[in-house]
Amino acid sequence: MKKAIIIGIIVIVLVAGFFVVKKSKKPVLSGQEIQPETGAISLEFRVTGEVQPRNRLEIRPQVSGRLDDILVVEGSIIKKGQIIAWMSSTDRAALLDAARAKGEEELKKWEDIYKPTPIIAPINGFVIARNKEPGQTVSGGDVILVMADELIVQANVDETDLRNIRLDQKIIMSLDAYPDKKFGGIIEHIAYEAVPVGNVTVYPVKIRPLQLQNIFRSGMSATIEVVAQAKNNVMLLPSDAITDKNGKKFVTVKLNGQKNVKRDKSKSGQLTEQREVEVGINNGKKVEIISGITINDIVVLPDVASSSSNAGRRFGGMPGLGGGAARPH
Repeated sequence: MKKAIIIGIIVIVLVAGFFVVKKSKKPVLSGQEIQPETGAISLEFRVTGEVQPRNRLEIRPQVSGRLDDILVVEGSIIKKGQIIAWMSSTDRAALLDAARAKGEEELKKWEDIYKPTPIIAPINGFVIARNKEPGQTVSGGDVILVMADELIVQANVDETDLRNIRLDQKIIMSLDAYPDKKFGGIIEHIAYEAVPVGNVTVYPVKIRPLQLQNIFRSGMSATIEVVAQAKNNVMLLPSDAITDKNGKKFVTVKLNGQKNVKRDKSKSGQLTEQREVEVGINNGKKVEIISGITINDIVVLPDVASSSSNAGRRFGGMPGLGGGAARPH
């Protein structure tokens, strides 16, 4: 009895599962009639970059000795010519130590006679690293502080994407540390000499943030979104509506009693014809139609078999967008 009940439950579950799966299947849209629409289309690609100082300057002492005081910390904004640290040469440090052993009066005497050496900021900027502390002994090769004039983002752009960027082009970027925040930027330099990275040829590109961001830190990873092409008020079709034959692009158009045209019957029995079209931007989801049909034409989507046979020849975005880097908008 129990065995029969268990078997019955299994049968019910299998049948229910069959109907759920059957119901969840999406209907095939081949043969669906659609009409072109007017709208905006853009094609973007992404590259990764890194926040870097435009000019990175390491501050080293002019003489060997001991640091008496450092007047700045990381993030301090300083001006050219400002005193950022004091130090004693090796001779002064030794003399002051000997005087200190004799008392405060002797120490003050030699401090007035033998003045410390100032360390001066050579540029306008801010401190991005403080490597030493007062009391430490340093030599001419030691880096006390690291300064930067401003932070920019440097990205390596694949040579196939280089055609899609230009000087003064505006971009959008985000930081891995703050993925929910977007920042504007402008391309201010494109290298003239390529840099090989693995088997890929890339060109370093410098991007200046449009506004100074306090959250930027040297070494942060960034994602840069570049709009390769964008148009408004253009005629659009789904990319699946386009078929590629011998290097030409075609769509299937429903006929409404026209004469003297080559006609084919669709699976639904409707009269259709293949029209060659000129296409523009294709972002993988929609494609711009430049000519070949009108906004009032009814387009019939290719059947599944035809679409599958053309899958290998289905055209993507504009050339040189680094494979799957482009994303629709």
